Amino acid sequence: MGSGKVAFVLGGGGVLGAVQVGMLRAVLERGIRPDLVVGTSIGAINGAIIAADLDHALDRLEEAWSSKEARQFTSGTGLRPGRTHVMSTDLLRRLLERGLAGVETFEELDVEFRCCAASVERAAEHWFAAGPLVPAVLASAALPGVFPAVRIGDEHFVDGGIVNSIPVGEAADAGATDIYVMQVGRIEHPLTPPRNQLDNARVAFEISRRHRFARDAAGLAAGTRMHVLPTGTASARSNRISRNLSPAAVRRRMDTAYGAATAYLDREDATPEGDIGGSG
Repeated sequence: MGSGKVAFVLGGGGVLGAVQVGMLRAVLERGIRPDLVVGTSIGAINGAIIAADLDHALDRLEEAWSSKEARQFTSGTGLRPGRTHVMSTDLLRRLLERGLAGVETFEELDVEFRCCAASVERAAEHWFAAGPLVPAVLASAALPGVFPAVRIGDEHFVDGGIVNSIPVGEAADAGATDIYVMQVGRIEHPLTPPRNQLDNARVAFEISRRHRFARDAAGLAAGTRMHVLPTGTASARSNRISRNLSPAAVRRRMDTAYGAATAYLDREDATPEGDIGGSG
């Protein structure tokens, strides 16, 4: 690892974000600590808990992922249909507030933190880095159709993954020179053509968000070290949401990602140059 500013970048991906807990364990075991945490969607939830208290983040994340609220999300028992959504933000708010353990604002965090959401009225990417924390994180994770848009001030915000799913560019713009990317596994496997009408939307969204990540990664300044931590998933099939909803599957993803990230970091230790910005 270099001696510059270290950033953890946590991407979006819903329940697939359990891998970020395993990745975090792997990097912390090596004494790698962030100066900045950047997150989108589930990465904003995990990232805020990390930034709130780095020394207790692993315990709090594992508790959050095994909580009653998390089980209600994955089992569907937390469904509270509205006109535009199938779940309220109440469960997510309770899970998040418990994980934050009393931290209410960005300014109270242990580590600098930023999270991304999409402004409905401006049709634009928006970054939260100051002020009340919970509303900003809920906005970042407000997946359309699942959660209602979150109103903050005079604007409504939805899931940041729509505009910036793996926000390496934001970390670089904030001065990070060592960027540890905690992605959820989708970018590890190639896309295949749509098989049905529903698949058209999934493939189109994947092209959009993968293109943004590839473009931002290729544009990193020379000398920036980007470390894309692997999940250890064997195929795209492993990342289907329907296969990752049970508590056992969540734990398996954490453990598999920990093993894969550990092996990756071991290889990096043997190859000091690491991943260089601009290589994609």
